[in-house]
Amino acid sequence: MTLQEKFQDATERVKNLTSRPSNEDLLSLYALFKQATEGDVHGDRPGMFDFKGIAKYTAWENLKGSGAETCMEQYITLVDRLLSSQ
Repeated sequence: MTLQEKFQDATERVKNLTSRPSNEDLLSLYALFKQATEGDVHGDRPGMFDFKGIAKYTAWENLKGSGAETCMEQYITLVDRLLSSQ
């Protein structure tokens, strides 16, 4: 299985989580997915009262410069960890 196929599989498997991950893990999943699929963060930073949007933007921004392959591997590892801890 190629890395891309493993990543795609992880994006499907994450939907099978039976309990809600922590906010930190959710932000990591979001940021890793976005960096792996879209590259560095783009667009304007959300407004100061959009706390959720700011957290997501910041998590993604923190991965600026990270390669897609690295983020895919980290995403897969995180999904595996979350599924195994249920």
